Amino acid sequence: MKLGIIREGKVPPDSRVLFTPQQCVDLQNKYPIQFVVQPSEGRCIKDEAYQKAGILLSEDVSDCAVLMGIKEVPKEQLIPNKKYFFFSHTIKKQAYNKALLQKILKENITLMDYEVLTNTNKQRVIAFGRFAGIVGAHNGMMTYGRRTKAFDLQQMHQYDDYAAAIAYYKTLQFPAMKIVLTGTGRVANGAAEVFDHMGIRKVSPADFLHKNYEEAVYTQLDCQDYVATKDDSEFELFDFFKNPGNYQSIFAPYTKVADLMVNGIYWDNAAPSFFSKEDMKQSAFNIKVIADVTCDIAPVASIPSTLYATTIAKPVFGYDPATESATEPYQAHTVDMMTIDNLPNELPKDASKSFGEQFTTHVIEELLGLKDSGMIERATIAKEGQLGPHFQYLLDYVAD
Repeated sequence: MKLGIIREGKVPPDSRVLFTPQQCVDLQNKYPIQFVVQPSEGRCIKDEAYQKAGILLSEDVSDCAVLMGIKEVPKEQLIPNKKYFFFSHTIKKQAYNKALLQKILKENITLMDYEVLTNTNKQRVIAFGRFAGIVGAHNGMMTYGRRTKAFDLQQMHQYDDYAAAIAYYKTLQFPAMKIVLTGTGRVANGAAEVFDHMGIRKVSPADFLHKNYEEAVYTQLDCQDYVATKDDSEFELFDFFKNPGNYQSIFAPYTKVADLMVNGIYWDNAAPSFFSKEDMKQSAFNIKVIADVTCDIAPVASIPSTLYATTIAKPVFGYDPATESATEPYQAHTVDMMTIDNLPNELPKDASKSFGEQFTTHVIEELLGLKDSGMIERATIAKEGQLGPHFQYLLDYVAD
């Protein structure tokens, strides 16, 4: 089977790659696979490294059985009747990618999406979430440092890798500040890693709300810490996942004491937002910086001030609560928003190596047909001009 690693076409570009040269070699030696790498000047691993490892470079990848990228393939670059693997960002009916999925269906393209590769326990097997959380927390602290001028932290991509960033953390002294981190999954735990490496003490939600500290502290919130039932019945996690519309936010106390918020949850469109734009106008609203790793775009979002996704080149915008609009950051009246939507691309070497390891462990034998747990079918959003069996709920999304 020929597997084509395609050049990233989305702008701004992504420098991650699916497999390192050594991972390609190891997979070719073990399985009936040939990798073909489309040349790219933008990858974190240079073309020459693949050539040196004996991996074929070719501009023409049209004869590959599966074309594999990271971010969405631009509509005009899609090859009809081919099979693709990439993060499509369509499964939540994202408006900005509706035309992409419509084109995929029209061109008889098979789309498999890494985000919905799951095992038989419905657990994701491919994820960059840890790296998104790591970079999100780091860049959130960077933003707070720039706003307050209390410490100097460069953007994550300025460091050669995560290890280099960790080494730099040891040189810093952080001011007394309170950080609220939402979520307990891969993203949030990645963010917590950063705070731990920074030497920032973790405290309970109750202590965070009611105690004063002369040091930097953070707390990590689970679902029951920020939502409750509308009818005052007992919180049940499974019911919240099944019926998020029956719940309301109880996050308000944290907005009054936190200086920095890092949002690392998976948010359902029917779930309540943490707070409203009106809440942000109140004098008691204390949060000065929000690193929204979740990055759902308002108005359908857990953070109403996430007006758009920022870029690695320009990572922060200021949100003016009075006008409910974007402005320049780092002003007295703004809440500064770090909303990069491709955060792992700031640690491309670490993230690429991790992706290859996950795909090798969980997916490659399913793709080759050596195993069949239904994983590939569950991840197939489109096939033969039709939505896959697990994605019929997108019919209205692609209808007009």
